[in-house]
Amino acid sequence: MSTAYRDIQMDALLPPSMAEKAEGVGVKKATMDLLPLFALAVLAGAFIGFGAVFATTVSAGASGVLPYGVTRLLVGLVFSLGLILVLVGGAELFTGNNLIVMAWAGGKVSTKLMLRNWLVVYVGNFVGAVGLALMVFYSGYYANGGGEVGASALATATGKLEHGFGEAIVLGILCNILVCLAVWLTFSARTTTDRILAVIFPITAFVAAGFEHSVANMYFIPIGLFIKNFDPAFLEATATAAAELSWGGFFLKNLIPVTIGNIIGGSLFVGLLYWTIYLKPCRNKGGCEDNG
Repeated sequence: MSTAYRDIQMDALLPPSMAEKAEGVGVKKATMDLLPLFALAVLAGAFIGFGAVFATTVSAGASGVLPYGVTRLLVGLVFSLGLILVLVGGAELFTGNNLIVMAWAGGKVSTKLMLRNWLVVYVGNFVGAVGLALMVFYSGYYANGGGEVGASALATATGKLEHGFGEAIVLGILCNILVCLAVWLTFSARTTTDRILAVIFPITAFVAAGFEHSVANMYFIPIGLFIKNFDPAFLEATATAAAELSWGGFFLKNLIPVTIGNIIGGSLFVGLLYWTIYLKPCRNKGGCEDNG
């Protein structure tokens, strides 16, 4: 039997090797050229938006028909499409890229490169998500189901502006703990099926629980704003209340605090925690044995 054949491993990677892989991925992401980085970020924003479109469709008309928990479960399951597209199709998502902090903590990526990645990807995600929301609005999709889809979109958008600033930060922390855990679990994967299965349950959990994801909200709230501002007749026809929905509220009440929470949740409670557990001891010893 050849040495190459013996070295092939079919088992999933174990956490120490996952940490090494996460660090290597962080280096590649942080040093990527700006143009492909931005283009992949736009794609990720649109991909998360497609998951949101799917979730809005499934939730339309479900209130009062299905139990609350069942509705949230279904919405979470279908929203998983977004991160599956990002991780399998290839794209750059701000919340997942908070794990670059593992490469930064190990001194393999500078603060400047890490922040450059976060800024470029965040802006690209915004362009992709809001751009998709605009396209979806002009498609007339929100009128489907006798207006139930649009009513669901508006209810989701207005509901996200009801949190206090501190509450939105904590909801953002909880959300990105689960999102980054989903990304972390994919580092163990050997196959595409492994990666998809690793994503589904953490993402379903954060959506079902009502935690807040900054990039998802770049779609959820603007689609509500487009309906409110460009089709007031729809609000009258469906008797939908959206008085509190505004661009200022979007940024100040939701996007800013949720983004702060996402950074804390992904960087501190997942990235730096796993770096401290698995990679810092290796640096102190001068290296780690392969545990994968």
